[in-house]
Amino acid sequence: MTMTNKHSSGATAEFHRVFHSAPFISSLGLQLDQAASGECRTSLAIVDMHLQQDGFVHAGVQATVADHTAGAAAATLLGDGRMVLTAEFKINLLRPARGERLACVARVLKAGSTLIVVESEVFCDTEDDSRLVAKATVTLCVLESHSPAT
Repeated sequence: MTMTNKHSSGATAEFHRVFHSAPFISSLGLQLDQAASGECRTSLAIVDMHLQQDGFVHAGVQATVADHTAGAAAATLLGDGRMVLTAEFKINLLRPARGERLACVARVLKAGSTLIVVESEVFCDTEDDSRLVAKATVTLCVLESHSPAT
């Protein structure tokens, strides 16, 4: 995966930190496919642990994919010493998700100095088809970076 970015090296470093340092995201299996300034694309190979009791992809999995991909898209725009943290998100589950893979595209709608608003679309892919299954709007706070407590 290559990230194209017209912004600072801080944005590139923060983007990689956001995407690759979250243990929950790693254990979920979310993969980074592509990133550019203000945009991120991810995918998730669906396995049994992602399913709810009726065999559909759990709403929590879809929400996590939409939220984390949005955060990564926002992080592509950050300056040195800045980070993002989700303040609010709303997700519409448009149809049951059953297939082999989730694909998410997140695009920044508005990048402000304190808030960034991102739209995420989650698609469920089968061998023959790709259908939009969820759409989320994510608001992220822009904060000063800090070192986590040890």
